[in-house]
Amino acid sequence: MQIREICQQMEAWAPLAWQESYDNAGLLVGDSSAEVKGVLISLDCTEDVVDEAIQKGCNLIISHHPIVFSGLKRITGATYVERTIIKAIQHNIALYASHTNLDHAPKGVSYHLASKLGITGQVMKPMRDALKALQYYVPVSHEFSVREALHAAGAGNIGEYSSCSFTQEGLGRFQPSSEANPHTGSAGVLSEVNEVKVEMIFPSHLSGQILSALKTAHPYEEVAYSILSLDNSWQEVGSGYVGTLEKPLFPEEFIAFAKKRLGLQTLKHTALPSGPISKVAVCGGAGSFLIKEAVKQGCDAYITADIKYHEFFDAENQCLIIDVGHYESEVMIIDAIHDYLSKKISNFAVLKSETNTNPVRFT
Repeated sequence: MQIREICQQMEAWAPLAWQESYDNAGLLVGDSSAEVKGVLISLDCTEDVVDEAIQKGCNLIISHHPIVFSGLKRITGATYVERTIIKAIQHNIALYASHTNLDHAPKGVSYHLASKLGITGQVMKPMRDALKALQYYVPVSHEFSVREALHAAGAGNIGEYSSCSFTQEGLGRFQPSSEANPHTGSAGVLSEVNEVKVEMIFPSHLSGQILSALKTAHPYEEVAYSILSLDNSWQEVGSGYVGTLEKPLFPEEFIAFAKKRLGLQTLKHTALPSGPISKVAVCGGAGSFLIKEAVKQGCDAYITADIKYHEFFDAENQCLIIDVGHYESEVMIIDAIHDYLSKKISNFAVLKSETNTNPVRFT
């Protein structure tokens, strides 16, 4: 199996199109055509993680955080980023990152943080502009084959429902020119054909393969179709996760519960409320941008990381804000990536890194 095939498996779960504009997810270092010998999964990619990959015979490191985030003008070994890249290249180790695209993916980072806390619910802020609608016209004789080809390419999936479409019958008219090579009808003669108009939804990032499937399966030389942008939110894709605890907890109990579930000694939080905690939102990593959303959705508590001093005021005591630490809010994604790839791959080792890459220490 080649490295590109592992990348494709990761991008089937978390397409690169879902990353934020500032991000740098994907294959960052290495030859995508190289054969995979072993995969090492880590939250961060550091020199120590590369050393671990060398020791364990892995030539692909998949991390959540991209080692190359902003532009590099030189690679001289002056920084840990440069040294990590140099060492990876010297030992033919490819580096791949699945970052904000994995934050947004179904059952991504925030979902697994919520699962650690026993929270059941849904995506907190679903993604917009990630869906499109396809409308096309096809003769009745080819309705089924074209529709199935599009479903196979990824169109017509809505939440837990697949093979979704809508069909209208009608009469199609066209007149081929003398240069045309029509499937039906003759040059210069107006033709009428029993056709159907089919509509189905599809992910925006699959536009290329959806159109390719349509044109390959369709019998006509010129395919009549249109693609519409949608304002619909994609309920399974987006930022954060919100839901309810298995049972309500008093604030002091909830703080102790969060510490135990996440393996924490300390955490930062706002003043404890007087009422019980039931509805909870979470966001792995730096999630202060969702504080007001948590308040808007009536959450009793919001768990995230990297909250600045003044941002703790943003909830205005309407929601308990808890900062558990960046590493601590995302480290569980290592297990999730390992479980996902282990089910997809069986002919070489998929290993979890034993290196603690958390740069923050408490004394």
